[in-house]
Amino acid sequence: MKILNYLAGLAFIILIAACGNKKNTNQDSGFSASSNRTPETESLLSNLKKIASKGIMFGHQDDPLYGVTWEGDSDRSDVKSVVGDYPAVMGFDIGRIELGSKKSLDNVDFNIIRQEIINQFNRGGIITISWHMYNTLTGGDSWDIETKGVVTSILPNGENHNKFLTWLKQGADFFNSLVTEDGTKIPVLFRPWHEHTGSWFWWGKDNCTIEEYKELWLLTYNYFEEQGVDNLLYTYSPDSHGPGEIYLERYPGDEYVDLLGLDIYHRGDEEGIEIYQNTLDTILSFLTEEGEKRNKPIAVTETGLEAIPIANWWTELLLPTLEKYPVTYVLVWRNARERPNHYYAPYPGQKSADDFVKFFNSPKTLFVKDLPNLYK
Repeated sequence: MKILNYLAGLAFIILIAACGNKKNTNQDSGFSASSNRTPETESLLSNLKKIASKGIMFGHQDDPLYGVTWEGDSDRSDVKSVVGDYPAVMGFDIGRIELGSKKSLDNVDFNIIRQEIINQFNRGGIITISWHMYNTLTGGDSWDIETKGVVTSILPNGENHNKFLTWLKQGADFFNSLVTEDGTKIPVLFRPWHEHTGSWFWWGKDNCTIEEYKELWLLTYNYFEEQGVDNLLYTYSPDSHGPGEIYLERYPGDEYVDLLGLDIYHRGDEEGIEIYQNTLDTILSFLTEEGEKRNKPIAVTETGLEAIPIANWWTELLLPTLEKYPVTYVLVWRNARERPNHYYAPYPGQKSADDFVKFFNSPKTLFVKDLPNLYK
């Protein structure tokens, strides 16, 4: 654990202990997406609302599953190889589980994903899960948008509604299976139907109406409740098309959302610096205001610069913007082992690795060893 965070961590643990038995109500905590969740899940939500005062949790997609030139090594992580600690937040995706597949869309066995989720929970870290669900209408993947009307077809009275429910059942079964040896159900930050302000997914802006998107969200939420899925916190994560009406036009309602997120990528390397920082700054300012108004934590749910060609990207571009706002966590995308230069966290010897060590050593960033118990 970094020395600069130690005393703050002790104070935070005392604060959590003092507040741990307080019941979460709409009067003192704002709307909560479910009143039927496990105690650990409710505790995580309560603590997420406090953690930003301590620092920003760093996250990485698929962190322990594979990395640059490796896959499946026990206890390995590109992030850990650089700084000696795991990310505070690990992201996973369950695309293809709806098909009954044994492996995810990133070709990882779901049994391995489940075990790594359990491992991260046992470390005291956080898990977030997205779902690049296949297209029920065409059989294609999430990016198959040539045929319109997919969302229409899976809503009640649609031709693929029952099929869609069987697909949701696969996800429900997976979430319900995330249990430790002592029987504790693992809380998950779930990001359904993400980046919907763009149109590259079949649930995106140009592929369904505002009301259809909201109905899709509520259908998913209600079905999971019916299936006894009581360990999810729902994260709303549009793409970076702008604040205000664009961000909120498909918002399903405070009672169905726990965390306000943002997916934003730095594109264009040096040429894109100003655009990235200005957009991030503008939307985080908006999210801070909305989060305070709605009493919901905020996060940068996906971000990064592919191959990180800018040596000081972490401390000179990313952190200076994030630290101005109460950001709960920031997650960078995966380090692919099958696509050269498709990575978003450094590995030993990578151009930005030294700067990432500085980022790690900042008292404003949190990795897994820096975390208090967020589940009590």
